[in-house]
Amino acid sequence: MSNTPMAAHPLTRAVLEIDEYVSGLGWDQPARLFALVDTARLRAEQPGLADRLGLDGEPEATALTPVEQDEIPAGKPLDEFLGTIAWPDAVTGCALTVERLILPPSAEAQVPQGMDETALTNWVAEHPERQEVRMTVAVLRDGRRESALRLREKDSPTEVLTGSDLVPGLAQALSATFEE
Repeated sequence: MSNTPMAAHPLTRAVLEIDEYVSGLGWDQPARLFALVDTARLRAEQPGLADRLGLDGEPEATALTPVEQDEIPAGKPLDEFLGTIAWPDAVTGCALTVERLILPPSAEAQVPQGMDETALTNWVAEHPERQEVRMTVAVLRDGRRESALRLREKDSPTEVLTGSDLVPGLAQALSATFEE
């Protein structure tokens, strides 16, 4: 968490820490899934793992530690993959990073009607106003959520936008992984 600013809520800090980590890997990365665990509980119950994760010293009582999960299967739609996840009780929350192309609201009127998903994806990819964005979305079991958005053209830690409802559909899909 070297350059991550101290945010007000542990969930915001975790999202920014994940954003910083993935940013260090560069762009054009696959989606990445993280479990969020209570740092104090992790140190108490699994000190060996905590040491491997570099969690030395006394953690904050409310800190969350992101633990990257296995790679998301290539070629499987993200919504289908998320529907297969069930978290153990030790997992407090989860987060996902994904890169997408977006268009500004002004381009909405230009979208041709009647295109299938593949044609629409290709149209967006060729649009002159498209922007690449990395979204990091996290949710907790109690329903709290947080997101961080980083545009490729403004790839700087000081240009990361955070908020709880920036990517509501993805947050809802992640919340569903905690439903019984």
